[in-house]
Amino acid sequence: MTLAVFIGSLLLAMAIGMPIAFALLASGVALMWQLDLFDAQILTQNLIGGADSFPLLAVPFFMLAGEIMNAGGLSRRIVDLALTLVGHVRGGLGYVTIMAGCLLSALSGSAVADAAALTALLLPMMTSAGHDRARSGGLIAATGIIGPVIPPSIGLVIFGVAGNVSISKLFLAAIVPGLLIGGALWVTWAWVARKENIQPPPRKSAREIARAAREAGWALMLPVIILVGLRMGVFTPTEAAVVAAVYALFVATFVYRELSFKDLYHVFVGAAKTSAIVMFLIAAAMVSAWLITVADLPSKVVEMLRPFMGNQTLLMLAIMVLVMIVGTAMDMTPTILILTPVLMPVVNAAGIDPVYFGVMFIINNSIGLITPPVGVVLNVVAGVGKMKMDEVTRGVMPFMLAEFAVMFLMVLCPWLVTVPAKWFHG
Repeated sequence: MTLAVFIGSLLLAMAIGMPIAFALLASGVALMWQLDLFDAQILTQNLIGGADSFPLLAVPFFMLAGEIMNAGGLSRRIVDLALTLVGHVRGGLGYVTIMAGCLLSALSGSAVADAAALTALLLPMMTSAGHDRARSGGLIAATGIIGPVIPPSIGLVIFGVAGNVSISKLFLAAIVPGLLIGGALWVTWAWVARKENIQPPPRKSAREIARAAREAGWALMLPVIILVGLRMGVFTPTEAAVVAAVYALFVATFVYRELSFKDLYHVFVGAAKTSAIVMFLIAAAMVSAWLITVADLPSKVVEMLRPFMGNQTLLMLAIMVLVMIVGTAMDMTPTILILTPVLMPVVNAAGIDPVYFGVMFIINNSIGLITPPVGVVLNVVAGVGKMKMDEVTRGVMPFMLAEFAVMFLMVLCPWLVTVPAKWFHG
């Protein structure tokens, strides 16, 4: 009955158009009434305490870093470098999209920011070159969701806080899975674009490649600084977010000089608005998370999944299917915040590595950003690229299936995640 009250009130609030943060609060209040625990003071304390977390400071700083990168020319130089390297091969602009997406993922950690930048920079180029517009938009959307996987990742930060898992270990464990998803997109693009008869541009000279690499060098140093700093223990993930924002600000204003001090106001306001939305959502979800614990809902979920508990692979398959279904109707952040406190006790009881589970959970939620009917990243690509939603949905299908195939391959072969994670973490 308790589980039905929580899920029913949440779905009802969302169905009448209530924003997800307020829907979480409404479901929390309904659960408090059900448990006969309603107290406005407890509600307020959990709401404030939900956002009062040092690791969560990484979220606004990574968002600020992403805004600065897009406005300050770092993203454009990454795309230019990819163009000089692979733009001349058959279907080269698609490979440019994938390569640039992987590089941008190591800078911003946000699927929405990466998808918006790639759409604005590459969709007009792909369309004018003769590539199918729907397929191009679909590739950009599928590439954008690598952002929350390859570190630094806002999704991994939120999961680490909600699940009490080391964020540094999550960052290092997600590198290879993110690159595997990029490799799957590369192979899929080669297959779907094989029949296109498009004349690629001429190969760039060594001098042009060197110039593009020199221009992008400052931007490419950022992921190196973050990953080396985390690996060597120089700073925490939260401090890495501050380093990323300060470094991006320095490069954009003093090196590339594309971001004036007058523009900084709009950049900071944009990052503040986005951060406020996410942080309020996190705070509201923490109310529900506390009530989920008080109501002992995780034990009820453990009982429901008891038939799978003897086999870790079957249990992971069942959980991944559940997250896939939820991801079609809910955005990434609320899914993480709602399901993490429910699923982590199940994962711990089954003896599954929480870092491995966290990476798989974030990959699944990231792909959920391009699954219709909600598909936040699909909406971003459609909006920025001035396309119809059904066009982008049609174009993304082969790439989305390839990403799901890689995800389930990692469920069947956990060593694809765990072995590189142990190597990176030492």
